[in-house]
Amino acid sequence: MIKSAKNTICLWYDRDAEDAARFYASIFPDSSVHAVHHAPGDYPAGKKGDVLTVEFSVMGVSCLGLNGGSAIKHNEAFSFQVATIDQAETDRYWNAIIGHGGQESACGWCKDKWGLSWQITPIALSKAIIDPDPAAAKRAFDAMMQMTKIDIALIEAARRG
Repeated sequence: MIKSAKNTICLWYDRDAEDAARFYASIFPDSSVHAVHHAPGDYPAGKKGDVLTVEFSVMGVSCLGLNGGSAIKHNEAFSFQVATIDQAETDRYWNAIIGHGGQESACGWCKDKWGLSWQITPIALSKAIIDPDPAAAKRAFDAMMQMTKIDIALIEAARRG
């Protein structure tokens, strides 16, 4: 099936686009693999019949995974930001990414095993750092700056002072 979305995010993978898409579909709601397309001929990163592209969605966002080879790597200039409603949801997504070969970073950021960056961002954090009280916002922001995975209870305690 070829989707006709006006705007689709294209993500470059070495050769694991299908594995990545299936992983995302297994952990995030409203996510699925729509189609897997095989190369009709040899290309610089693969052979005829190899998986070339994968159409998938992540939380309703249309994506195309391209198995383009090892020349291009993901970096933090692009990330998915996932708004979470509570600590359990934050932990579930964070642990799924980290526990599947990913790595922690700072301030709620992590990378999956393919190097794609994710921001697992509790809604409570987003609200805290824009608190109308500048002192409360700064306390929450300063607390966030000390964290890898976001701890909502610590953010709320810092916000309250």
